[in-house]
Amino acid sequence: MTITMAANGVPKPPAEIIEGFRNAPTSIISDNLGRLPGAVGLKPYHRSGRLIGAAFTVRTRPGDNLAIHRALELVGPGDVIVVDGGGDETRALVGEIMKNIAQWRKAEGYVIDGAIRDVAAFAGDDFPCFARAVIHRGPYKNGPGEINVPVTIGGSVISPGDIVVGDEDGVVSFPAAGAAALLEAVRVQIRREEETLKAIREGRYQGAYGKS
Repeated sequence: MTITMAANGVPKPPAEIIEGFRNAPTSIISDNLGRLPGAVGLKPYHRSGRLIGAAFTVRTRPGDNLAIHRALELVGPGDVIVVDGGGDETRALVGEIMKNIAQWRKAEGYVIDGAIRDVAAFAGDDFPCFARAVIHRGPYKNGPGEINVPVTIGGSVISPGDIVVGDEDGVVSFPAAGAAALLEAVRVQIRREEETLKAIREGRYQGAYGKS
């Protein structure tokens, strides 16, 4: 069946903006997005490490990974492969071989609203992979699918080129427009929370955190 390509390429956010979020906790980013966006139901399956990059989006029929194979011919450095698999957990969409292909293409990692397999290969590696479940059953390879279209991941809409950040707490994403202002707000909150933790350690905390 047909794999539809909405666009051959999507402009990436400036590298300095993406790198600015390199050490920003997803919890603080989420706080500064009104605590509204963020993928629900996904968890990290890799050994360690943070995910940061621009969304390269794929929508596929549940349990079918033909569109993901096509996407792997196109992704490159800075791309996070974001797969809308409809939340299906009955068949794995990627495994060890597709992990290695993505690494060879120098992609930043996977975010999959669906299942994976060969979980030991992910658990033994720092290549980021966030998914919904693990199952041994393999995928169909018939299509259809779409590439570079807005997708829904765990209830969160992610558009091509959105900035994607993942850590131990999960995955959050946001458009590049407004990212500079968001980054400054995140930095302010990080400094404020560091001061709160310092005040607790020094015995001078006055309960201000509960009022914020």
